[in-house]
Amino acid sequence: MPLELFLALRFLREGRTQTILIIAGSSFGVLLLVFLTALIGAVQQDLLSKTLGTQPHVVLRVPDEEARPLRRAGVGLAEGELSAARIERPAQRLRAVTGWSQLVSDVTRAPEVTAASPLASGPGLATRGGAQSAVALFGVVPEKFLSIYNVDQRLVAGRFDPSGDRVMIGQELATDLGVGVGDKVRLSGRPGRDDVFTIAGIFDLGVRDVNRRWVMVSLRAAQTLLDLPGGITQVDVRVRDPFRAEETAALLGSRIGLTAESWQQTNRELLAGLRGQSWSSQLIQTFVVLGVAVAIASVLIISVVQRQRQIGILRAMGTPRSTVLRVFLIQGALVGIAGSILGGLIGAAISLAFVKATAGQPDAPQYVLDLSAALFAKSAAVAIGTGLVAAVLPARRAARLLPAVAIRNE
Repeated sequence: MPLELFLALRFLREGRTQTILIIAGSSFGVLLLVFLTALIGAVQQDLLSKTLGTQPHVVLRVPDEEARPLRRAGVGLAEGELSAARIERPAQRLRAVTGWSQLVSDVTRAPEVTAASPLASGPGLATRGGAQSAVALFGVVPEKFLSIYNVDQRLVAGRFDPSGDRVMIGQELATDLGVGVGDKVRLSGRPGRDDVFTIAGIFDLGVRDVNRRWVMVSLRAAQTLLDLPGGITQVDVRVRDPFRAEETAALLGSRIGLTAESWQQTNRELLAGLRGQSWSSQLIQTFVVLGVAVAIASVLIISVVQRQRQIGILRAMGTPRSTVLRVFLIQGALVGIAGSILGGLIGAAISLAFVKATAGQPDAPQYVLDLSAALFAKSAAVAIGTGLVAAVLPARRAARLLPAVAIRNE
């Protein structure tokens, strides 16, 4: 066994109380790193899953109509000179995307895109007896629509089948209209365009307003109701990396010539909240690491003071300063290793206990904590690095002790 390792282990055994304290501090730091990182990651993933489960990553649509200034010749005005005192934004109307079949194929072939779905959407009215509710009509191609939205996994009744004269509605809308699977409901779109549909399924997407407004029918039925013969209003896109959706939207928009809007543009507050959670987590971890480092350094400095005579004898026997330096650096590394193992095990146990405790409560959020090997490796690296850095000052102090002074002061 190398002399440095032998002396480091001996010093740790002799000061059992101090060793236990610094290992406990290091373990507590690793415990917090594991649990907080896993928990905040699970919360963020849950928020993203709920948000992106009800919307695409990128939406491609026809650009909005822009206001055109009035130009005319008049008294005191030259030909073509502006004469309007104010330019108002025109009312927007449903505008169809032309050549959408080829467009969807082109978008799907883009390397950053995983799925694309044509959609004919617009306002409508759902009627059942004397009950009426304003809704958002979605004309879908079922297999393509499910590649963007996981509605088939959020069914509370029936099955996902928006084809022919069948319709999918949310559970809040079903309650408002007093209907269930197999009942009839009349849907109206543009004036004079309405039809009766049979409810094939009822879904719950976790957002009350969505459950109250979304109605899914076949693409052909929506084209008829919205007076969009053979057309669609938008193409919904899913990309490989949701956090690069804004870049992908800009790229697709420039290629195709349509307005491209990413989910990040429409969810600024959510992104701000996620960033705030990440910053809070990093701040907490920083303070934990600093606290552990200060604790380890303090205990090791006390150890150096208590062992001045032993260090002086070693130096008098010809032990190099570098050897003394490595003794205390190894102590810091051993404390970090022990703390990472013990803290990792306790952190994993607490995380699993938290998941088990919340699973039995119907109102508690159901989080899936990602206790990956990478998380434990990162926490262990932080613990060992902290132990080494914290040991630098005590190690340098021990290495600089003069043999005669150290023995006499003892």
